[in-house]
Amino acid sequence: MKRLLVLQHLEIEGPGLFYQIAKEREMNIEIIRLDQGDDLPKTNKDDLLLIMGGPMGVKDIGSTKYPWLKKESDFINSELKKKTRIIGVCLGAQLLANAAAGDVEILKQGSPPKPLPEIGWSQVFFNQSNNDFKKFCETPFHVLHWHGDRILLPKNAELIASSIRCKEQFFKIGDLAYGLQFHVELKKEMTERWINENKLFITKGLGPKGQSILREEDKQYGEKTILKRKELINKLFNLLSK
Repeated sequence: MKRLLVLQHLEIEGPGLFYQIAKEREMNIEIIRLDQGDDLPKTNKDDLLLIMGGPMGVKDIGSTKYPWLKKESDFINSELKKKTRIIGVCLGAQLLANAAAGDVEILKQGSPPKPLPEIGWSQVFFNQSNNDFKKFCETPFHVLHWHGDRILLPKNAELIASSIRCKEQFFKIGDLAYGLQFHVELKKEMTERWINENKLFITKGLGPKGQSILREEDKQYGEKTILKRKELINKLFNLLSK
């Protein structure tokens, strides 16, 4: 892989550790801000396409609020068929699944089930049947969750990891496309900014003390997990370099 092409939808949801590792691998990095009117890239066979997160969703495709989202969805569909290497994170994972004939629905909990976002640090559990990621089964792996939808995987997807609240956390489509519902890319300054700027969403998921809860969780897991999160990103890059 020679280029990392980053589809970014919001200023605060950048590539973070993906950018750092791509630099270490001496890749050329291009950030495409679709929300600011950038054109979609023309991909080459050696490119890696990284699709980031954002507050919009699959159900917003075709809306006037995000006029670029339909173009992006069509682009991802064509890149899948073209067998471009793809990693989708959060919204990116949802768009990837949707392009492969999957869907999303609101994440719910309780009896009767009510909408409740999954926000905060918790463990993901890897399927031991997947040989590529067996190493991540050996010790607990905590990651940051920040989403209100769950992905309904297409029939051709392979599930790699799940959380207690949401089954579809990490998946593979074909040999060259991976989706992560959770966030491995965050650095401390990014997490703090998310906490500061998303009070309403945090309160919806964690209650009025949600920001304090997240700051305590970040102290517990943020720096502690960074090496393992980088290891997962490197593993993805290695698999997609074959």
